[in-house]
Amino acid sequence: MSSPEIRIDQLTGMRTILAPGRAQRPEQFAAITHIEKDADDCPFCEGREDRTPPEIYAVRPQGGGPDTPGWRVRVVPNLYPALAGEDPGPGPGTAREKAGSFTADADPLAASRRAGEPDLFSARPASGAHEVIIHTPQHLTAMAELEDEAFSTAVDAWRERMRAHADAAYVQLIVNEGGGAGASLPHTHAQLYALPFVPPAVARERERAGAYRERTGGGSLLSDILVEEVRRGERLVSIDEDAALLCPWASRSPFELRVVPRRAEARFEDDDCGAAMIRTALRALSERFGGPPELNLWVRTAPRGAGHFDWHVDVLPRTSVRAAFELATGIDINVYPPERAAADLREVVGS
Repeated sequence: MSSPEIRIDQLTGMRTILAPGRAQRPEQFAAITHIEKDADDCPFCEGREDRTPPEIYAVRPQGGGPDTPGWRVRVVPNLYPALAGEDPGPGPGTAREKAGSFTADADPLAASRRAGEPDLFSARPASGAHEVIIHTPQHLTAMAELEDEAFSTAVDAWRERMRAHADAAYVQLIVNEGGGAGASLPHTHAQLYALPFVPPAVARERERAGAYRERTGGGSLLSDILVEEVRRGERLVSIDEDAALLCPWASRSPFELRVVPRRAEARFEDDDCGAAMIRTALRALSERFGGPPELNLWVRTAPRGAGHFDWHVDVLPRTSVRAAFELATGIDINVYPPERAAADLREVVGS
């Protein structure tokens, strides 16, 4: 493509502007890659278990006590949590505030209009859980550096901890790699947030999936997208028996990737596939950029009580900075079309 296009993401309804002409030298397109390897002061390395909060889960094939060496994956509370403990329940406030402003899909302003009273500064304690899942006892700075078995063990731990918080309204699993992507420590790890509400982006995706199912008499939105992506082939990067890897139609930034299961499943934590394709995605980016790039990864799974949803995993390498236009409008400008990114990645996956 040579002219700018506006594309709409099928899952979220969000718009992206593809503007390839803004990349003056796309053949030299690059991302920031990891360079920090110093393990001298890393609290996540094996043997320094006393430097983290007490563990709440670990994989120890040979046994052993908590907070001791011999683990493969270790989970601890975040030392600086964004969420604090159990939900204390409704506090002081009106019935309208308790019932309206903090329900999963509520808009506080709409709630105030319905009640006829102003409700512009609602607040409640940020309850929930915030955990750190340490992927390996070795001091590695990227999941792409994990061997197959270690990678699979790490993803199994994601699922185990997500299932442990089944009572949460929504469980968000993320990975930040690199300082520019928000990682405060270089040792590869994931974070889990057990939220007392459903984030608006997730609610919007759930609504669109439900509307599509109703309109098509039971169709699965993401499954139907995948069928068409495989047929077209231009944004498909890789596919195996369990999952596919593609660059989304309305990719928000260069080399955005999405792992999609070939068999529709609502909850990532209840499935058993996808780890190999997630690893393929991270390895492909590492090959393309000459080392693991700084990136963000997140798991999109069904909210509590949602019967119809399609899990997927998104990976976003840090290749650009969101500037004022993106922040002001919520519309991203992508200078490297997903078709070209997918072609680049197919070359390294197949090599």
